[in-house]
Amino acid sequence: MLTPADRIRATTPGQDTDAPSATAAPATDVVPFGQAVKAWFTISLQTFGGPAGQIAVMQRHLVDERRWIGQRRFLHALNYCMLLPGPEAQQLAIYVGWLLNGVRGGLVAGTLFVLPGLVALLFLSAIYVRFGDTTAVTAVFAGLAPAVVAIVAQAVWRVGTRALTNPTLIGFAGAAFVALAVFGVPFPVVIAAAAAAGWALHRRHPHLVTTGHAHRENDGPPPLIPDHALHHERPSARRTTTILTIGLLAWFLPVAVVAATTGIDSVYTQQGLFFSGTAVVTFGGAYAVLAYVAQRAVEHYAWLSANDMVRGLALAETTPGPLIMVVQFVAFLGAYHHPGVLTPWAAGVLASLLTTWVTFVPCFLFILLGAPYVERLRGNHTLSAALTGITAAVVGVIANLGLYFAVHALFRSTRAVTAGPLHLQLPELDTVRPVPIAIAVIAAALIFGLKWSVLRVLGVAAALGLVAGLSGLPGI
Repeated sequence: MLTPADRIRATTPGQDTDAPSATAAPATDVVPFGQAVKAWFTISLQTFGGPAGQIAVMQRHLVDERRWIGQRRFLHALNYCMLLPGPEAQQLAIYVGWLLNGVRGGLVAGTLFVLPGLVALLFLSAIYVRFGDTTAVTAVFAGLAPAVVAIVAQAVWRVGTRALTNPTLIGFAGAAFVALAVFGVPFPVVIAAAAAAGWALHRRHPHLVTTGHAHRENDGPPPLIPDHALHHERPSARRTTTILTIGLLAWFLPVAVVAATTGIDSVYTQQGLFFSGTAVVTFGGAYAVLAYVAQRAVEHYAWLSANDMVRGLALAETTPGPLIMVVQFVAFLGAYHHPGVLTPWAAGVLASLLTTWVTFVPCFLFILLGAPYVERLRGNHTLSAALTGITAAVVGVIANLGLYFAVHALFRSTRAVTAGPLHLQLPELDTVRPVPIAIAVIAAALIFGLKWSVLRVLGVAAALGLVAGLSGLPGI
């Protein structure tokens, strides 16, 4: 009978093995492929509650119950995914799928992770554009929008308590918030500056940007993938070139086809290029980049309104899968309103699928390209320092998102203030909406006081919005 190490053809760090070529037959699966597919499908149906909840679901299924992967190995993979742009939970699924069943395992794990959310949000987007103007539906969404403000506030608190462990890192978060909210600095510039600052600070004062955590192994039988083992697939120039070529073709070929058939100025080409760009700057999770997406989609491209954006995020919160799936909603509405030669419904579906494709294909490319190298990186302090800087800045980025949603959910109109380097979006105080403010306060009490789940809070907020709307209360 093969041992776990035999099944993954692993070696301990420092040992040498023959490297298979990129076209070699796949290694023996750690677990039967069919069993792995069933497990990933089960996990995909439970991925509610944002990245923390999604990672917890994988922790329970893969580490604690099935014992397919060790705790330290799981965290090592997670640390790499945290360094990458894109949804870290989905990337973690790809990484572990690759460890268990090679490339096909990574492809299946990552695809199943987003598939339920894709189907659900496509259905909800269609309902929104079809019935969104009716009194009942409008009231429900009006109740959801202020609840999102409380949900984002919780995200700021959760990330902040973990990431801001000293005054220097608090300064990182504050600087990021001011740069975005007050001076309108582009989001990618903020993230790049935070990474560079973390790296530079590590050179002079490493204790400010590095933390150590001891992780106790769970009791139980040894995991199939031991913590000390390395995956059999070693990095090589041939493998890197093959995956990079296939990945880039898969990423951009659909965009090229759309551009050739609908024109470079069509909404589909614009969305394909725009969301391809956002896919490489989504450090720190969906919340961190959504303010940038909202600003460009609402103010520059006019694909949807600010209220639509807030309601889309509320819908994405209710579906399984990564929260960044909200870009599918943005694309659907943008194409539905600017369909070109297609019917609005066909345009919405096409834009949704194209945007989902260009958003998540890079995740597969980043993991399958980098995983063999990461397998041989242990305790790289330089990477950790850059990640710490980004993570601290992300707290400020998420706070800026919360401010954006609060302004548009709790007030009827806003005004732009520009003076020199200042670029502010301020609410018109006389357009305050009392009912949404009350719902936001109730949602905050349920989340922070009673520790209710996001889904329960959204359910209560939707019910309150419906009651207020059908009762004819002003300001809903």
